[in-house]
Amino acid sequence: MKVFITGTSGGIGKCIAELFLQRGCEVVGMDLLATPFDRKGYTHVRGDICTDALPNAEGFDVVINNAGVQNSGRDLEVNLKGAIRVSEHFLAAKPQSVVFIASVSASTGAEFPEYAASKGGLVAYMKHVALRMAAWGGRANSISPGGVTTALNRHVMEDAALWKLIMDETPLKKWASPEEIAEWVYFVAAVNRSMTAQDIIIDNGESARANFIW
Repeated sequence: MKVFITGTSGGIGKCIAELFLQRGCEVVGMDLLATPFDRKGYTHVRGDICTDALPNAEGFDVVINNAGVQNSGRDLEVNLKGAIRVSEHFLAAKPQSVVFIASVSASTGAEFPEYAASKGGLVAYMKHVALRMAAWGGRANSISPGGVTTALNRHVMEDAALWKLIMDETPLKKWASPEEIAEWVYFVAAVNRSMTAQDIIIDNGESARANFIW
């Protein structure tokens, strides 16, 4: 299986790439930063998904839109328009699976304004892609994590007061690891054969919180 993944230099994207490599896949990653890998089966393309040249679309079985930014001034450009640009490029070659890394904020709106809007748009676009891919038996789905223990979130993970507030809103009292999110992505992209046009929320129950007062 040949896989294209955006945003592979760290965090969730790096873990996704590592897992697909461990399971014998050929992986091509793209990121603004240099490659974190030096191993057989991995090729790195350094560039901006919004503007730079993308690899030849032919031969890819799976496309994973993971690259993203948060409260950057470019959230809509990168998270939504960049993912659309990548997807449209590869859809011409009819891949079997496209997976989008969205966010629980696509459902709750509980993030920075442009970030929440970009992820909500990504889920809507995913459904549009799924309808088109069904013509050749392909599948498109999205994974919407809540909090994930990556370096991007270190400032709240290491602040005891903020962490308590977050855990008070999280029924399972923990966040997912990037390795766990990678497992979900692998299942949706490579194991799943019958699910399409679905958004999978992995947030330890945060979006289900209901403070009932009687």
